[in-house]
Amino acid sequence: MHVVILAEFASASGGAEKVALESARGLAEAGVSVTYLQAIPGEADPLLAHDNIRRVVLGLPDIWSLGGVKAAAAGIWHSAAARSLASALAALPARPHCIHLHQWTRALSPAIFPVLSGAGVPLVVTLHDYALACPNGVYYRFDRAEPCGLTPLSAACITAPCDARSRAHKLVRVARTVALRQAMRGQPLHVVHVCDASRRRFRAHLGDAVTHHRIDNPIRIAEGPAAVPERGDAIAYVGRLTREKGADLVAESARAAGLPALFIGAGPLEAELRARDGVEVIGWQSPAAVWEILRSRARALAAPSRWYETGPLTVYEALAAGIPVVASDRSGAAEKVRDGRTGFVVAPEPKALAAAFSALRDDACARTLGAQARIAARAAPMTLSTHAAALRTLYGGLMADRSGALQHLGESVTP
Repeated sequence: MHVVILAEFASASGGAEKVALESARGLAEAGVSVTYLQAIPGEADPLLAHDNIRRVVLGLPDIWSLGGVKAAAAGIWHSAAARSLASALAALPARPHCIHLHQWTRALSPAIFPVLSGAGVPLVVTLHDYALACPNGVYYRFDRAEPCGLTPLSAACITAPCDARSRAHKLVRVARTVALRQAMRGQPLHVVHVCDASRRRFRAHLGDAVTHHRIDNPIRIAEGPAAVPERGDAIAYVGRLTREKGADLVAESARAAGLPALFIGAGPLEAELRARDGVEVIGWQSPAAVWEILRSRARALAAPSRWYETGPLTVYEALAAGIPVVASDRSGAAEKVRDGRTGFVVAPEPKALAAAFSALRDDACARTLGAQARIAARAAPMTLSTHAAALRTLYGGLMADRSGALQHLGESVTP
């Protein structure tokens, strides 16, 4: 089996990139031949150093680095990206059995979809966000700090000032989504949802030509003994420090519960958070350092997203390590947290979060929830091998369906 994985980066600067890299490695370790197409130049993660992985760099610029009108035009339809991708696919020594797309908004644009649909093999897209339907990609009103309830590309959607940057940027994204719909119209597409909530929300907006699948993101369980959360001194948060991810809620609610807040990451709220009492911000850390810190400091991990976050990996990793999780009821991560047993699922609001954090001040509560979290996570592991097996099953089914369809077509035109 030969699979092309298409992503914009080859280093794990975010969840989507990390899943693309882990998928490539997991498939390679399972004996699958993988071509990793990297759109934007940059160093490759060591995960791609495997005999079964061939990396090809398209050499495209980050669209938003172009500035002004050039960036807007390329964001809507980047013809150079389409040509580069077509050339790379044509130059492959062997035709792939499947193409799996993970990212397309920073360099590739809707222009790549006719190329992918015309490649003559099944196309799979993992939905790390909602950019296939929603102009700003996250079904979130940045102007109101709340989830969006509008129909994508409706008149109300188009006029809503929901973009995180500006109204002009929103209009570019609207045009991009219109172009995407035109490029995808009537073309078969297989989408992979990483949480059940994503599947429910997307069904009404992606059309009849789309087939929906459900596969968990993979995680690497940190080596070492189980965490001892009852010894932890802080509520921990790992990720970008933004309002939509609820970083400000962690600081406010932890203080109300009488606990320090520990932030591992960086982002636009960093200065605001550093100015608060009881807050420690230590910036981005290596994965090994993150887990060393969490094991020694975290009484719980907080993930109080205001937006409909699909599948934050840190939540699953924390549960597997034996750290209780307090998750937003809007997040896909909440599907893996057993409320009151392995953590708490609450509304992303200060009062509800403070109540959960207060409960975790009790050593017995923290200890019991952490132990149960580790047991539950390991009973249904989201390991790399499990993920790769699910992908191989998906690809194999698509290959069989395509082979059957071609055979039927050949029989139907036989004189």
